[in-house]
Amino acid sequence: MKMNLRNISWAMGLVLLGSVAMPSLARKKKVQPVQKPAVQEDHLSPNDRQRYNYFFLEGARQQAAGNYSAAFDLFEHARKIDPKAAETYFYESLFYSQLKQDSLALAYMQKAIELNPENQTYAEQLGRYYIGSQKYDLAIDAYENLYAKNHDNTDALRILVQLYSQNKDYKSVLKTISRLEVEEGESEQFTLSKMRVYELMNDKKAAYQELKSLVDQHPLDMQYKTMLGNWLVQHDRQKEAYKCFTDVLKEEPDNSYAQMSLYDYYNATHQEQLAGQMLDKILMSPKSDLETKVMMYRSFIQKNESEGGDSTKVIALFDKALNVAHPSADVAEMKAAYMSLKKMPADSVCRAFEKVLTIAPDNVNARMQLVQMLWNEKKYDLVSQQCKAAQEYNPEEMVFYYFGGMAYYQKDKEDEALREFRLGLAQVNAQSPADLVSDLYAVTGDILHKKGEEQEAFAAYDSCLQWKDDNVMALNNYAYYLSEKGVDLHKAEAMSYKTIKAEPNNGTYLDTYAWILFMEERYADAKTYIDQALKNRDSTADNSTVLEHAGDIYYMNGMADESVDFWKKAYTGENQTEVLAWKIKNRQYITGEELKKRNATKQKPAAKQKSVRKGKKTEVSHVVQVRAEGPKAPEAARPERAEAPSPGHRPGYNGNQQGAL
Repeated sequence: MKMNLRNISWAMGLVLLGSVAMPSLARKKKVQPVQKPAVQEDHLSPNDRQRYNYFFLEGARQQAAGNYSAAFDLFEHARKIDPKAAETYFYESLFYSQLKQDSLALAYMQKAIELNPENQTYAEQLGRYYIGSQKYDLAIDAYENLYAKNHDNTDALRILVQLYSQNKDYKSVLKTISRLEVEEGESEQFTLSKMRVYELMNDKKAAYQELKSLVDQHPLDMQYKTMLGNWLVQHDRQKEAYKCFTDVLKEEPDNSYAQMSLYDYYNATHQEQLAGQMLDKILMSPKSDLETKVMMYRSFIQKNESEGGDSTKVIALFDKALNVAHPSADVAEMKAAYMSLKKMPADSVCRAFEKVLTIAPDNVNARMQLVQMLWNEKKYDLVSQQCKAAQEYNPEEMVFYYFGGMAYYQKDKEDEALREFRLGLAQVNAQSPADLVSDLYAVTGDILHKKGEEQEAFAAYDSCLQWKDDNVMALNNYAYYLSEKGVDLHKAEAMSYKTIKAEPNNGTYLDTYAWILFMEERYADAKTYIDQALKNRDSTADNSTVLEHAGDIYYMNGMADESVDFWKKAYTGENQTEVLAWKIKNRQYITGEELKKRNATKQKPAAKQKSVRKGKKTEVSHVVQVRAEGPKAPEAARPERAEAPSPGHRPGYNGNQQGAL
């Protein structure tokens, strides 16, 4: 029988050991070897036994290698040779379980146990099956039988505690915990477990006695006395609770657990002034650890929100803790995060993060959030300053080179931007985030191309795509710049095609692809895509280049009237070029290079070239009507193909630096 077992988890291999991961109450059970059945007279012939051993062991080997389909077939063949072999039923049951064929899995597991009733691994697997099927009563019977046969198997008792709890059979839970105490000895954890069970049974007296016994048994451990105080508060025994807390603090004045409990007590008894004093004591004490302070701030903020959310009280609490000789950077960062969460004015939040950096100038998270906020406010000079400071304290953090460079780029300081990007690229290593490195190379390529350093720009784009071959903005710009030069058009087409597959409704990318097809003289295809580009163009953007391309493409498709309309619409702003004016006037397509040649001919008379055609003299025209070679891109300045990505919206970058925003 062939079965599709390719998707069975690798965890199947673990069941060969009969292992199970279940929560425990205390220590682990003693590991018992799998019991082997008593030696009996072999019912197989020597030849069949040898055949059985071969197929069974080969099945186990294939299973360990992850070849589950082959393993199942081999186990099945072994089972047919020896139908009394419990182990084959056991392993095939596991396969059926993985394949969600529960009835077969159960039948095979029960057969394995019938053939070898003393094998605890089989019995335990049956119990796990019942748990997975939510048949808790049957699971209880299975694990009770397991424990009855081996009292060292205390894991069975722990599972029984959970099963009885699931069934809300609390008396059986208590009895099972008592059995655990017999096997492993009494422990604090068992006592606390019994206390919680009594709570569920609403037996407050018994719960109190269990907790009180812990206090009596461990008089020097203040944790249990504080725990008892908290229990007393919850059960309206306030005076006894207060005594517990004060007794603990007499012994250990800086016990943060007791201090927090006393703070909760004051709030519960509406003693706000005392609660405030205790809160100040905890937060101002240098002996209070950060975890305690975080818990106290969280508690105070939650209480404040439940009472209307007066943020001035929270800020005042933070300021009081920070107005000391050596303030905590963590507390300062909590304040800034709270202000950001409450959407307070950006300038105020920025000052809060600046306070963090005053205390801890190497705090990457705070610096990154400050830079992000400054970027959103378009305060590019301040972004540059913060990034330069970050490079001193965290030179390995490439994101600051990116932000710093982009800030210069937004200010048209391209040389400074290029310097920043190159400093960032100098930090690249095998562990660098691919998206960030790719973006650094991409913007470097954009700047180099704008500076006329084409080969260096193309090398930067190639490096960009080595790190991230689907960086669509780089693919688009690289492809378009190649088409402008009329070189590597097939490569340009392939790159541009990736962009329209990734973003089929992006007008800029559709225009680039249409123009490359035009350069390849695939005019009909070019028209299909320029029509889509026109349909998806951003109506708020400068579309003069797209419109001029549409005119060129329509002209080459024999649609002269429509092409002139497009050219007229394109003749606006910086696109009022000599080439475009000539196209409109003469109602014909011409390249910039051809127009230059034509103008040069007019300025400097040259001997007319003659061609003999039926005895008539004709001048060779530079005007292109039907081109024998691919048209070149017009020389008119083309707007940037795509804005450099905003650092706040770079795809893929996900670090702690921006997490809170």
